[in-house]
Amino acid sequence: MAKKVVLGFSGGLDTTFCVKHLSEEKGYEVHSIIVNTGGFSEEELKKIEAHAYSLGVTSHTTVNAVKTYYDKIIRYLIYGNVLKNNTYPLSVSAERLSQALHIAEHVQQLGADAVAHGSTGAGNDQVRFDMIFHILIPGVEIITPIRDLKLSREEEIDYLQKKGVTVNAEKAMYSINKGLWGTSIGGKETLSSKGIFPESAWPTQVTKHDTEELVIGFEKGEIKSVNEKTFDHPSLAIQELQTIVGPYGIGRDVHVGDTIIGIKGRVGFEAAAPIVIIKSHHALEKHVLTKWQLQWKDTLSQFYGNWLHEGQILDPVMRDIEAYLEHAQQTVTGKVFLQLMPYRYQIVGIESSYDLMNSKFGKYGEMNSGFTGEDVRGFSKIFGNQNIIWRAVQAENNTKE
Repeated sequence: MAKKVVLGFSGGLDTTFCVKHLSEEKGYEVHSIIVNTGGFSEEELKKIEAHAYSLGVTSHTTVNAVKTYYDKIIRYLIYGNVLKNNTYPLSVSAERLSQALHIAEHVQQLGADAVAHGSTGAGNDQVRFDMIFHILIPGVEIITPIRDLKLSREEEIDYLQKKGVTVNAEKAMYSINKGLWGTSIGGKETLSSKGIFPESAWPTQVTKHDTEELVIGFEKGEIKSVNEKTFDHPSLAIQELQTIVGPYGIGRDVHVGDTIIGIKGRVGFEAAAPIVIIKSHHALEKHVLTKWQLQWKDTLSQFYGNWLHEGQILDPVMRDIEAYLEHAQQTVTGKVFLQLMPYRYQIVGIESSYDLMNSKFGKYGEMNSGFTGEDVRGFSKIFGNQNIIWRAVQAENNTKE
């Protein structure tokens, strides 16, 4: 009787290769699973399912993880305004963890002997998947054909064509991963330190050219409305924002970062909704949070983002930081106003009943109604008193010498 293997399946080149290799070369009974984290339409999911069965899988499962992906991960990335190296909204990093958790659950449900994924040996995903599987399904064999065979994309294409599998070689030259929190693009242009994708390689083409006003409403840090339209769940608001902002070409960039395995890497991405959301949320926070709330949020969020990027979603310290981030959102309620233009945007301002930039207490650079000039004289002397003492002591000792 053939052993069962659960394969994380996207329908792309790598996982297509894995199905044929595992079933025909290794003799496994392959059970494919796709965890939809927001990057696929119903039509696309049906095509992927049909593709899996055409390759010979025993079963194929589709998991709708969009809402749980937001609830367990994305909301904290928004609360923390997390951008890796001030650039990348962790589109794939976060997505892979959600997928790995669901795949591990499916392995347990099927009682499979092994689990497989299509990661290469040069990136972060291999560590994220492996680590989650080691923690949640210890003892289950982990199979990674692309990594183990050290295959190039050209070699995969050649193998599949010999197996009678039709491959769009031009399209397969780019590795595209879509999700609720952005789309990553890998290709020959990101294999070296210089290069940018041709316009045709970007999944979302620029079709909007006029200026457009946008209003995002937040309630306790969560998106509740877009242009006054309310949503039952923030994930729906994110999808709405993507349809509005994406066609402007906003959120496109190439991220250069340190991989978990210690090498530098480049990846292209488009994340129109995540970038606009994070920047809008941060703008609102700067108005409604105190100086030290912002300071400690930045410190904890940077650690949270880096640790999440490295696959450590199951570390208990992440729950501790999430508790802080959530508590800090109690006053992050209001509207953020933006202008959208081709390839760029600007934040016009905010409105919030919690706005600490309140004219009742004065206007910066003009007048103040909370204290007098004499108060400032005394405060300035006391505030600098420690340094006054330090300088006096140093001067006294220098004189003695």
